[in-house]
This record gives sequence, structure tokens and C-alpha cells, in this order.
Amino acid sequence: MAPDGRLAGWRARTEAFLADRLPSEAEGPGHLHAAMRYAVLGDGKRLRPLLVYAAAHAVATVDDDGLAALDHAAAAVELIHAYSLVHDDLPAMDDDALRRGRPTVHVAFDHATAILAGDALQAEAFALLADAPAPAARIVAALALLADAAGSRGMCGGQAIDMAATGRMPDLDALAAMHAMKTGALIAASVRLGGLVVGADAATMATLADLGARIGLAFQIKDDLLDAEADSATLGKTAGKDAAQGKSTYVTLLGLDGARARLEAVAGGIEAALARLPSGGNSNGQALSDLAVMAVRRER
Repeated sequence: MAPDGRLAGWRARTEAFLADRLPSEAEGPGHLHAAMRYAVLGDGKRLRPLLVYAAAHAVATVDDDGLAALDHAAAAVELIHAYSLVHDDLPAMDDDALRRGRPTVHVAFDHATAILAGDALQAEAFALLADAPAPAARIVAALALLADAAGSRGMCGGQAIDMAATGRMPDLDALAAMHAMKTGALIAASVRLGGLVVGADAATMATLADLGARIGLAFQIKDDLLDAEADSATLGKTAGKDAAQGKSTYVTLLGLDGARARLEAVAGGIEAALARLPSGGNSNGQALSDLAVMAVRRER
């Protein structure tokens, strides 16, 4: 089956919305705004915003007003992701000089500007989501969801655990819990945001939460495999960094073959969760299915 053609359109919507809504370099402080735009408007996969759109269309009929609200949610989650990358690349964290095939923000600008750009992108994410044209109760719930996914019980907490565990080898359960927070929380939130913005019922939201968690896990296992097997030119970031820094990964715990087997098992769970959605196996859910395949089969 050919990839869902809607994905290219949603990606274009996200790119245009972000370019329009991010502050201009012509506004002061221009150097900070330049760093923010540099961090966000590079060549990213846009997986998280695409998951917002695809999840919504898999569970509801989306009109023009709903699509406008999804623009805000998709952009918000991408801004949170972008801020996290800016901070992760800093010398105090992962100390990386390459991101999306070009110098990281602290290299292209300076360390202080990178810190401030990340802070500002996080604030801008919540401002955009708060301004979404959707019922107030849904927006409040969406803000709480994104904050929880990004905070100490989600992405930031996972990063803290990862930093503390560097050079030590946790067991598989501890590794899974860490990555469910560090990587999985924001991916799962992206899927849930799509359903939340269009008013999905509680049962559907529970299925979306399960699906999002599985996609997040698959994405992380594949990330660990790519770090071990791909080169920097393909990845657009430094390859082999996990091993060089003594990071615990699915590859270091399970080996390459074991990590591949674990990825295939997770992929089977993703297919089962997709089948439980209202769209089931019909064309309304194809975009979401395609994105799940991307998480599992991607090459960068």
C-alpha cells in the first residue's frame, strides 16, 4: 500500500505554521529569535506533530476548525521536542556538535544563547497550545498532558535518570522505565493530543495512550540500533555516541540480535493496538499506521 498522502500535507502545514508563529529575527532580541528558528526549522522528521494529526484523523472526522486546533497542538509538541534537543546537545548533557546534519545550536551560536533558546521554545509551546481554537476544557486538558509529558515525571525526569545511569548498567526493566519517560512520554503525548483535541471518548483515549507508548518504545529501540549501526552522515547526528559515553541501551543490554527481536515484538503490539482503534484497518487509520512503521523501519 502506498504511503498516506496526507502526511506530506500535514508536514507542510506544520512547517508553515512554525515559520509563521516563531518570533522573527527582526524583532528584538534578534539573536535569540535567530537561534530559536535555527533550532526548529531545520530538517527534522516531524514525527511528533504528524502523530498529532494522524491520531486525530484515525478516531474522528476532522473539520476545518478541528484542523486549525491540531495545527497548534502539533506545533506545540514539536517546540517541546526542539527545546529538548537544544538542551540535550549542550556540553553539560550529551555534548554533541552535530544535529540534523548541521552544527548544534550552542556551536552555531553560543552556550548561553542555546540555553535561553531552549527555555523560550518551551514557553512558546505552551503559549501556542493555550491559543488553540478548541473548547476550553480540551485545551486545559491538553496543556496538563503536555506539561506532564515534558516535566520531571516525563521527558526531563527520564533525561535525569539517563545522566545518572551513565557508565552503569541497569537491568532491562529499569532501562524500559527510563526510556518510557525520556523518549516515550512525548511521543505518547503526541498521539493522545490528537485524540484529545478532537474530543475522543475515554475508551479511545486509553487505546491511543497504549499505542503511543508502544510507538515510543519502538522509536527508542530503533534509535539504539541506528546509533550502533549507522554513520553520522546518515543519521545527521554523531553516530556511536551512546557506546562512547557509556550509555545503557537496548543494544548494550541485549546485543544487536536481541534488540532487533525486541523491536519486532513491540511492532506486533503496535499492530494490535492500531486494530483496536475506531478506524481499525480502514483507510482513516493508514496515516497513523504509516507513522508507526516509520518509527520501526526508519533509517535515520
